[in-house]
Amino acid sequence: MWAFPALLCAWLAFALLLRRRPLPALAVMLGGSAATIALEPLRPGPPLQIVLAGAVGTTICYLAATRTRAVSVAGLAIVGICLLIPGPAGPDLAPFRAEVAVVAIIAWLIGHSIRQAQARAELRRAQAAAQTTLAERLRIARELHDIVAHSIGIIAIQAGAGRRVFDARPDEARDALATIEATSRETLSGLRRMMTGLRDAEPGPDAGQAPLGPAPGLADIDRLAAMSLEAGVKVEVDWHGSRSPLPADIDLSAFRIIQEAVTNVVRHAGTGQCRVLIGQQDGQLSIEITDSGRGAPASKITAAVAGYGITGMRERATLLGGDFSAGPRPGGGFRVAARIPVPALAR
Repeated sequence: MWAFPALLCAWLAFALLLRRRPLPALAVMLGGSAATIALEPLRPGPPLQIVLAGAVGTTICYLAATRTRAVSVAGLAIVGICLLIPGPAGPDLAPFRAEVAVVAIIAWLIGHSIRQAQARAELRRAQAAAQTTLAERLRIARELHDIVAHSIGIIAIQAGAGRRVFDARPDEARDALATIEATSRETLSGLRRMMTGLRDAEPGPDAGQAPLGPAPGLADIDRLAAMSLEAGVKVEVDWHGSRSPLPADIDLSAFRIIQEAVTNVVRHAGTGQCRVLIGQQDGQLSIEITDSGRGAPASKITAAVAGYGITGMRERATLLGGDFSAGPRPGGGFRVAARIPVPALAR
């Protein structure tokens, strides 16, 4: 008469403890079931066997899927120990013990597979998050470099020119200061636009605020040429093929590549002019910037000359599925070239 009350209490404790204390819950459930079998004079019937084997299998699978391997192996060991305890005289429990053992082992393997799959999925999510973070850091680094490097180059050249003619030709010095002021304001506007874009991704009362101005594109090439002329370098711009609107990412990257190449001419080439060729045809946007300045030995392109500028230009072209090249020209000077595919929907 005490068999089923003992089993009921054991299973009630099992249900209450399973989530927080799975190993004690398993031990209580097995102990109560063993007590029921010991108190029953006859062999336990199929319903009790099925329920007990199912409970053992479910618990072991749960342990293997949600707990560490040490905990799940400990649960499997508890089951094994309980199965080795001698039963009451009379009924042959060997087949039943074997069934429970097989169910426990299969359940552990299933739970272990589930845990491994979850671990792999978590690793993939972590790697994807890390790659996204790295890509965003590189994008911000490229934007900061392209915004600041060009402007600082112009400012440095104009400041030097203004200092040299400050006493002899004050009108030219004033023009240099005016260029410095205009360039500084443009740089500040670009930085504010970039910071606003970054803050848009953060929660707050100003989230979703529109940027202070549109991102630059090939339509701003004439303005870039005017600024470079003030710095002493004449930029000849030649367009070929279609001039239809481009996707925003291609338009921005094309402008940044040209901007960085022209900045390098202003700062390093030692020449008074350069040429920019822009062509859009056959599903491709081609860009070429050439000058006849000092150039640089090919052996030094990857070190001092390349820096972050050429690296950033190459990254911009590659991320859009294009190709990029930069190097000295055979007849002297330097050449930067990029080809970027234009999606069919944008043509």
